[in-house]
Amino acid sequence: MGGQTRANRKPNTSKAAISSKEQLMAADEARDVATCGRSLMRLEDTRFASAGAHDPTPTPYFVLEALFAHFDLTPDSHVLDVGCGMGRALAYFAEAGLPGRMTGVELDPALAEFAAAWTKDKKNLQVICGDVLNVPLAPYSHFYLFNPFATAVLLKFLAMVEAEATRPITLVHMSDNGETYFYTGRTGWSLIDEGEFQKYPPSGSASKAAMPKAPAAQPLVRGSFKVYDHPQHYSVWRFEP
Repeated sequence: MGGQTRANRKPNTSKAAISSKEQLMAADEARDVATCGRSLMRLEDTRFASAGAHDPTPTPYFVLEALFAHFDLTPDSHVLDVGCGMGRALAYFAEAGLPGRMTGVELDPALAEFAAAWTKDKKNLQVICGDVLNVPLAPYSHFYLFNPFATAVLLKFLAMVEAEATRPITLVHMSDNGETYFYTGRTGWSLIDEGEFQKYPPSGSASKAAMPKAPAAQPLVRGSFKVYDHPQHYSVWRFEP
């Protein structure tokens, strides 16, 4: 492609630079390219709505920084990103140099192929093409969900976790608006934390842990702007088998 696209031009990273959603997205794209050699920002409608899948949406890095702070990862940890799309959460895991391994599972073959292509040389990352309901869950210690599917599928997934888990697991569910209640009352599940995201920079969090500092590529600025039209609730859960 000729010319300079938004995916490959370098955004201004001065403190005054990030003052809009567009600039934040451009900074996120720059981080994508630095980590995996390509942008992970493509937005499109899912082709699998009939199977309960939601549209693939890349998690902003500042959200991933806050949410992954809830994962007490060790070299033995194995995180499963349920509905990994093009692999933004995988990119953050690699960029941050987090311990353990991370696997993404993606129902859409085209998205899974894309994510598998850039992760193939990263030893601690893997991508599975398929339905998470057909994936054995016992190997995983942590789960990350960014609103991947409809409630009916979520309930089947939670039942699988309960049936297959062999050790305590931590699960982060981002944009679980309304679905928090489907965890409540289930045997073995306890709520660790909850909160919401809407603006950047975040003015605070319901998290008991301190919000991690933004990296140099995404400095905090005095002004704030909406990243989401409406507050996006998240919850963090612990399951004891």
